[in-house]
Amino acid sequence: MKLTIVGTGYVGLVTGTCFAEMGHHVCCVDVDAEKIDLLRQGDVPIHEPGLEALVAENLEAGRLIFETSLPEAMKDVELLFIATGTPSDEDGSADLQHVLAVAREIGQNLSHYAVVIDKSTVPVGTAEMVRGVIASELKDRGVDIEFDVVSNPEFLKEGAAVEDFMRPDRIVVGTDSERASALMRRLYLPFNRNHDRTIFMGIRDAEMTKYAANAMLATKISFINEIACLCDRLDVDVENVRRGIGSDQRIGFHFIYPGCGYGGSCFPKDVKALVHTAKTAEFEPVLLNAVEERNRQQRKVLAGKIFEHFGTDLKGLRFGIWGLSFKPGTDDMREASSLGLIMSLVEAGANVSAYDPVAMDVSRTMFPKEWLESGRLVLAQHQYEAIDGVDAMVLVTEWKPFRSPDYAAMRRLMKQHLIFDGRNQYDPQLVKSEGFAYRGIGRRN
Repeated sequence: MKLTIVGTGYVGLVTGTCFAEMGHHVCCVDVDAEKIDLLRQGDVPIHEPGLEALVAENLEAGRLIFETSLPEAMKDVELLFIATGTPSDEDGSADLQHVLAVAREIGQNLSHYAVVIDKSTVPVGTAEMVRGVIASELKDRGVDIEFDVVSNPEFLKEGAAVEDFMRPDRIVVGTDSERASALMRRLYLPFNRNHDRTIFMGIRDAEMTKYAANAMLATKISFINEIACLCDRLDVDVENVRRGIGSDQRIGFHFIYPGCGYGGSCFPKDVKALVHTAKTAEFEPVLLNAVEERNRQQRKVLAGKIFEHFGTDLKGLRFGIWGLSFKPGTDDMREASSLGLIMSLVEAGANVSAYDPVAMDVSRTMFPKEWLESGRLVLAQHQYEAIDGVDAMVLVTEWKPFRSPDYAAMRRLMKQHLIFDGRNQYDPQLVKSEGFAYRGIGRRN
């Protein structure tokens, strides 16, 4: 099948590349000419395991191409994916300007029947808006061309997006058209060989499903973080509590790992958008408000523990940060817990050294230039360089290379032997036996 994917960000690039890998002919479109030039050379601008190799293979095979012109990319194509960004607006709502701009251009150039597929995460009712924009443009042109709009939300984890796309738990398709349903079923046929993973539903149902899924996962994280904060005050080890409740099959172990808050491009944005949607519908989302507030507070927990130990004046102290991205497996630092922590430490007078296995280039764009030039913030080239002469090491992102550190090297390098574990990655007793003081999240320090 011939597909056009509009938007070569995280969702669009993974979607287009994986469809090409399954044999479809895919054209990815973006208005950023510089990015398109890089992609044509196989240079992938995001870190996602396995993606760069797939892009190169499918470019060479001719199944994947990149263009800047949507009208050219629409020729003889029945499936048009909208995969543009929907960032949070000031009021928390999803900013749909890019989605609707693409819909407008589709309406201005549509010449035959096509299915327009919302792949971006969009609020309930967006498909109706997209349909209205396209219909309005067709009316202005004085033409009557049939088309359908479908909701097909993505459920990709950053750091495992290729695997998630190629082996999905479920494929959600929201449509009210039999013709569109048949095309979508054919499109996803290669992904259903073992068993049918496709769930067909109403368009608004599909739009809500995406938001509900992310809100549920965020809720689990905020719940266990709240329990961990309570454990801190009751002399309880939350790790034992986590294992105790996770063994209940009705609860499970997924997403009940306490830490220093969730971040990234999805959970914070989508919870805010769902809260805004609820309030627009004159419904007060009490639980979602609490999920968001707990996460705001949780992102301050590590800094709070550091201030509790050293006091609020950190002049003359240096801290080594391990992990800058919002989670392992990606270089994405949007809403990352490291941002607020480093800001708090530097503003309190501390110097900071930081290291991340893949996010170092991105990190240079995330902090004030004067911090980097003055040495208040040093972006180290190695994890052990980041802790040379520090008064404490602070684990923020639980990358695998950090899981079994060289404690002997750490003792030699660190000025004070103190670890703040923002992801409860380490065994407190082992850390203490190696000569370090330990501060975790709800770990009975």
